[in-house]
Amino acid sequence: MKDLVCGMEVTDKSEYKSTVEDVTYYFCSKKCKETFDNNPLKYTRG
Repeated sequence: MKDLVCGMEVTDKSEYKSTVEDVTYYFCSKKCKETFDNNPLKYTRG
């Protein structure tokens, strides 16, 4: 799977994750997770 913010490949073992509408998203870094958390709809809505 890909980090929605930077496009890097990540696994479900990543320590950085967020859940939106019962879907869990994984990130490569704290920075990407924070960026996502500030505006999740930007990354989850086409």
